[in-house]
Amino acid sequence: MTTVQTNEPQRIHPYKFTLWVGLGSIVMMFAGLTSAYVVKKNQSSWLEFDLPQVFWYSTFVILLSSVTIHLAAKAFKARDMGRYRTLITVTAALGVAFLLMQTWGFFELEAKNIALVGPKSNSAASFLFVITGLHMLHVLGGVIALLVIFARAYSVKVKSYSNLPIQLAATYWHFVDVLWIYLFIFYNWIG
Repeated sequence: MTTVQTNEPQRIHPYKFTLWVGLGSIVMMFAGLTSAYVVKKNQSSWLEFDLPQVFWYSTFVILLSSVTIHLAAKAFKARDMGRYRTLITVTAALGVAFLLMQTWGFFELEAKNIALVGPKSNSAASFLFVITGLHMLHVLGGVIALLVIFARAYSVKVKSYSNLPIQLAATYWHFVDVLWIYLFIFYNWIG
């Protein structure tokens, strides 16, 4: 007897597909915003200023959080739930720390009389505020997703070992990490 083996193409999970479509949309939005930044920068009224030092520290924090979520996903696959819970908790805490540091950076700019919004603001500061603020909203969305996963990890009732939620969260988290690195490089050396 001969066996016939069919090679059906691997189908992507609908949630993964939806995530990738969303990430593509986010890329397009930030590409448009940074393009507008470059065009607007050529105006004579553009204000040059350095990013607050805390933005450098927040970059390290978000990079570290990318490592912790990667390790959390590995721990989940290994069914090491104690380590997984700890790493998800650390990742969410690092995400909150990133948001607080970014907010602190905005307060530092305001303290240097660089108005972010309002009649005394400059396009440079306003673009920084809008672009970085949108990124912060995306990070906040990731933190909320991590908190939902965190709650499920500590729930006694839910004992599902589907790794799809952590895969989706990790993919999104790595994305916002890479997006911040792009923005950070853009602000410091390109824009």
